[in-house]
Amino acid sequence: MKKLFLIVTAALCGFSALAQELPLKKEAVFQEGEVLKYKLRYGFITAAEATIKVASSDLKFDNKPTYKLTVDAETSGTFDIFYKVRDHYDTYIDKTDLLPYFYQENIREASYRRQDKARFNQDGKKVVSNRGTFTTPTTQTFDLVSAYYFARSLDISKIKVGDKFKLNYFLGDEISALEVEYIGKETIKSKLGNIRCLKFSPSIKPGRIFKKDSRLYLWVTDDGNRVPVKAQVEILVGAVTMELKSAEGLKYALAKE
Repeated sequence: MKKLFLIVTAALCGFSALAQELPLKKEAVFQEGEVLKYKLRYGFITAAEATIKVASSDLKFDNKPTYKLTVDAETSGTFDIFYKVRDHYDTYIDKTDLLPYFYQENIREASYRRQDKARFNQDGKKVVSNRGTFTTPTTQTFDLVSAYYFARSLDISKIKVGDKFKLNYFLGDEISALEVEYIGKETIKSKLGNIRCLKFSPSIKPGRIFKKDSRLYLWVTDDGNRVPVKAQVEILVGAVTMELKSAEGLKYALAKE
């Protein structure tokens, strides 16, 4: 359950694979007070839920103001009985270029406990964490939470079907790369209505979880918000889907039909 949650969460951030020195919009597409809630389903069963928030912050890094981004994820229903998850993540990002300065996580999964912290030095191309110092290939490296928000504010006005991009992100004790292909436009039915979306396909590696020909798909609102609405992937037995459950404090109206 833990691996599946991380994989699909990474998928939601997969849209940020567009982050290859691409220009940001003139201002962030999100604002303080935004609250997004997602649910993770295994088949028809809700297995976990996550809440993602943008909050004001008094902390400054390099004397620059920041946003505080938080994620709380927990299992639900039957999954909560057999494998209880209570994970919390915090990220502080620059208010102008939206790059991360500091990341921390508090992991509680069944009897397992872990607390990790990481400091990003973008100009120095390194990440310093309690697990060591890691060299990054570019001056744009993210944790999964900051990637989610950075990507939403990118200017992708010139993107074409079939375009592929890569993202570098830090997770655990390594720097990883994710490739994403732009598929096109599609309307998605959700609890919030029928929403016009941009469709992407982040790369995945076949293994014990995925089928050999499995593809991971991600749908992002085709509006000013660029909010991930849905992510879906087939696994060896069934499929896992993450869907937007509710959205509050959005800066712009959703692209509903």
